[in-house]
Amino acid sequence: MQNSSSGPTPKPKAGSSQPSEASLKRKRGVFQKDLQHMMYGFGDDPNPLPETVALVEDIVLEYVTDLAHKAQEIASKRGKLLTEDFLFLIRKDLPKLRRCTELLSMNEELKQARKAFELDEEKYLQNES
Repeated sequence: MQNSSSGPTPKPKAGSSQPSEASLKRKRGVFQKDLQHMMYGFGDDPNPLPETVALVEDIVLEYVTDLAHKAQEIASKRGKLLTEDFLFLIRKDLPKLRRCTELLSMNEELKQARKAFELDEEKYLQNES
């Protein structure tokens, strides 16, 4: 039984890692500065090794790509990718889910504040004319 269970496992990993490796090579370095700052914020050295940053970037890109593909699979039944598809995927990871909902609500508040500011600005400009 061990041979049959260990046999199929490497094949999906090899198949799934091959496309992501090609796409990661294309996008390498895009998030390096941001990741360096985040790593420092979480207690790493102010100037981490480039190899470490590259590894973290590879892990992050693979995670985000995998999450996006899974969300697209869920959304394919409906035909439209929604924010709720991502929330559904992270529903069991409560800290991530809470942070995402917090960021989404802050984004909504910012949209409403911008809209209110634009309306106030229009009223002000009309009163001056």
